[in-house]
Amino acid sequence: MKVVLLAGGYGTRISEESQFKPKPMIEIGGMPILWHIMKEYDHYGFREFIICAGYKQHVVKQWFADYFLNANDVTFDFTEGCHVEALTGRCEKWRVTVVDTGLDTMTGGRIRRIRPFVDDEPFMMTYGDGVCDVNIGDLLAFHRSHGKIATLTAVVQQPEKGLLDIGGDNAVHAFREKNARDATPINAGYMVFNPGIFDYLEGDQTVLERGPLQKLAEEGQLMSFMHRGYWQCMDNRRELETLEKLWAAGRAPWKVWQDR
Repeated sequence: MKVVLLAGGYGTRISEESQFKPKPMIEIGGMPILWHIMKEYDHYGFREFIICAGYKQHVVKQWFADYFLNANDVTFDFTEGCHVEALTGRCEKWRVTVVDTGLDTMTGGRIRRIRPFVDDEPFMMTYGDGVCDVNIGDLLAFHRSHGKIATLTAVVQQPEKGLLDIGGDNAVHAFREKNARDATPINAGYMVFNPGIFDYLEGDQTVLERGPLQKLAEEGQLMSFMHRGYWQCMDNRRELETLEKLWAAGRAPWKVWQDR
């Protein structure tokens, strides 16, 4: 199953970093947060990625173009032309497709643009600026069990993101903007979609979190997978520093994989 990653926004709330690169390419422990997210999916056996790029999309492409070279010790032999030999075999077994989905395209529009790359099959999707320790295998099993179009991962946090009304049957009955002060389940990303999602995406200006998810909720086609573990987005400098400190201390909860 393919994993779609949203990596095309401007990241204006962390502009001191994103003026030079897309927000998903901002580094934690010397590696882009996008890499951290991909490593989690890899841990559960999902290694085919479609990256929805936009703002400074060339930075994303160049990073992956250089990844093998930078991950290994190499010998450059110029005695007869130019021959590059990798002395180590360190690299991820990933297939990565980077798609320029437009500079000002909204989240739903970006997903709509990558439809040809998912082959009308179910796919996973998350934002390129949040890490967590959700069990992706359990998430997928839950999605397959209910037969609805969409599943999102819900976490309980102070209301800073889109708010969810979740019934006792785990169905999402309403998806709305924040309007409460109490801790409330919010959308943490890490979603699974059936191909029917494309019927709800009208064009480049479609915001996934507004019309499409709201309509899916109204129609009983949006389910929640409750995650009671760690989740953290990286919307500002303070959150970046929090993630950096956890990584540097060897206490990053999202690091579910083992180092090679």
